[in-house]
Amino acid sequence: MSKSFADTLKLIRTEQGLSQQQLADKLFVDRSSIANWESGRRIPNALLITRIAETLGVDIGTLMTSVNDEQEARPRVIVLDDEKIILRGEMATLEKVMPNALISGFTNTDDAITYAKSNNIRIIFSDIEMGDVNGIELSEEFLKINPRTNIIFLTAYADYSIDAWSTGASGFMVKPITEESLRKQLEHLRYPVSKLEN
Repeated sequence: MSKSFADTLKLIRTEQGLSQQQLADKLFVDRSSIANWESGRRIPNALLITRIAETLGVDIGTLMTSVNDEQEARPRVIVLDDEKIILRGEMATLEKVMPNALISGFTNTDDAITYAKSNNIRIIFSDIEMGDVNGIELSEEFLKINPRTNIIFLTAYADYSIDAWSTGASGFMVKPITEESLRKQLEHLRYPVSKLEN
């Protein structure tokens, strides 16, 4: 199995005798960005990967292969709903349509955020109304963690669709979700994800 982007970057950086701070200075980013990349918490965008390759004097293919392998091996998906019984049904539908994804369900928003901080989440299905928490506002937190996360809002109320679209969401689904509506939604992700289905 090929190395992850995090391992590849750390190996190349240390072989060249650079500290995280020295590499950060060369790339004009914060040291925390390097730390996040090397821990696997984040993956830089394509422009930054090009700059990293040029700065380190390595072939961009070396870095891109590890990024692609990491992103496409069992994509991680979150489902967030404060109703446990509804969450179970949503997860069952997602598992049928996306058997290759690692799907995690949460009723607690803090737990979902903690999980997203330590995993590369490709898609988040989020209820809009979760008690005192507004899913649209919550989406901003998830996008700060990873701006390339696809967020699809779930609600029983179609009235929220205008507000949901203003967040840059990948989609909006009225509950209860069905296999057919989910498949259609996955065709229109803002950041396409392969290997979700067989």
